[in-house]
Amino acid sequence: MKPSELILGACLGECIHVAGIINFFRLAESLGYQTKFLGSAISVKDFVSALCQHKPDIAAVSYRLAPQSARALFDDLKEELSFHGISNTRFVFGGTPPVAEIAKSIGIFDAVFSGQEPSEAVMKYLKQQASHVSLQSTYPSGESFAQSLVERINQEQPFPLLRHHLGLETVKKTVKNAREVALSGELDILSIAPDQNAQEYFFRPEEMPDRGHGAGGVPVRKPEDLRAIFEVTRCGNYPLVRCYAGNRDLIKWAKMSLEAINIAWGAVPLFWYSELDKRSNRRLMEAIQENLSAIRWYAEHGIPIEVNDSHQWSLRDAHDSIGVATAYLAAYNAKALGAQHYVSQYMLNTPPNTSPAMDLAKMLAKIEMIEGLHDESFSSYRQIRTGLRSMSCNPNRAKGHLIASITLGMFLRPHIVHVVGYCEADHAATATEIIESCAMARGAISLTLSELPDITHVHEICKRKQQLIEETNAILDSIKGLGSMSSDPLTDPVILARAVKTGILDAPHLYGSKVAPGTVITMPVDGAYVAIDPDTGKTMSEQERLKKLVQI
Repeated sequence: MKPSELILGACLGECIHVAGIINFFRLAESLGYQTKFLGSAISVKDFVSALCQHKPDIAAVSYRLAPQSARALFDDLKEELSFHGISNTRFVFGGTPPVAEIAKSIGIFDAVFSGQEPSEAVMKYLKQQASHVSLQSTYPSGESFAQSLVERINQEQPFPLLRHHLGLETVKKTVKNAREVALSGELDILSIAPDQNAQEYFFRPEEMPDRGHGAGGVPVRKPEDLRAIFEVTRCGNYPLVRCYAGNRDLIKWAKMSLEAINIAWGAVPLFWYSELDKRSNRRLMEAIQENLSAIRWYAEHGIPIEVNDSHQWSLRDAHDSIGVATAYLAAYNAKALGAQHYVSQYMLNTPPNTSPAMDLAKMLAKIEMIEGLHDESFSSYRQIRTGLRSMSCNPNRAKGHLIASITLGMFLRPHIVHVVGYCEADHAATATEIIESCAMARGAISLTLSELPDITHVHEICKRKQQLIEETNAILDSIKGLGSMSSDPLTDPVILARAVKTGILDAPHLYGSKVAPGTVITMPVDGAYVAIDPDTGKTMSEQERLKKLVQI
């Protein structure tokens, strides 16, 4: 776009509703356009006269009154434009859905916005200088949408990308719903959720049990199932597609996902999908080794990677410093294995009794630790999400919680918002529920992008953040102390497994595990999750907890 490009706008006829067009101008000005607003209730003749005088590149028309009056008004405008031979100006319209339908039928508008589009559609139009945007599809063609994660993030800024997972009980239903989601334009990243049998036995069908098909996701059984889901999403806004990593045979899953769905990024744990959480029968040491190999594979193929470990510990009620330490360990290992682009997920509301202020403190501690690893070869992208454990089965309460959680997460300035459908505490989301959840998310995000005040410097948040960083460093030092003979204990599978077995990394829900003590006691205190001294019942610092482990 040339910096000198001018947009001339007006509310035509008797219309005095200026808010929409003023907002349009603000967006345009943020991109470097010059704007001139003629005002409200401008006659067609005066508007066309101004067009002849100023010769704008784009003319913005707003009308939000009765549809029957709009048709006559637009006919007059079309006739006046023809009489004056105005053909080099592109026209854009904004109004109510019924009036937008009429505006489209007139044939003079290059873009028509009814308020039903994704909120960033206006920004997209202004950025791309589109020659035409259809009312049926806000998006002109697949070529307009970047198909790599980093490019898509850059393309959509300042709006974060929206991600949601989809996995219904049959491949046929999942395919149908995936197409509906893509056509809606509400979702940027579709995560395919295979069922538990696929995740564990896809490459070992002879071991797959007869029961459990469709449990927890879509029962993909061959690469063509993934490819079918991907192909039907080549419409609408052409969302990026990714898939769960599987919980064993991870490199085979990665190769298949790259070939079948052009996977947007991989997501691999460090400790999990093993005997630790019993999602597979892999021994802890074996799982860590295979997980690290999979991370290396993604790095070698230039595919962004997410090491989704930290929230797994918090889901099991680990205290906050464990959450921060494992977030750092995940990013540290990704960088050590050659990853250039790292997706760091920040799951809010987990454990559920965490307060908003202490949630922000924990996430800010993670961010400071992880982004301290940034250099010319390694960068991370922030992804927020609502914690499913905190969601209500009541759909109306869940909707309110989803919006509030995303609003809280926007203080972290994310690149990606992992939307958790409001229905998911009760059942897997269908296309209708995904679209509705994403639309609610976009509404919350749009509001927060309008000069959201920065509360991350509030004293109690900063104090807790600093405390967590200090405790995290104590945990990391303890892990390093397990491997004095190792060149880098933080990336050594033997040392990492020992950190779990000795209880340096522990969580209450691991009680009864064969590979972790599960003896740590945690509880919420003043909104933060902390370790409790079993002898006194009082809170104790991480340094005190680690010292007790040594004594044991």
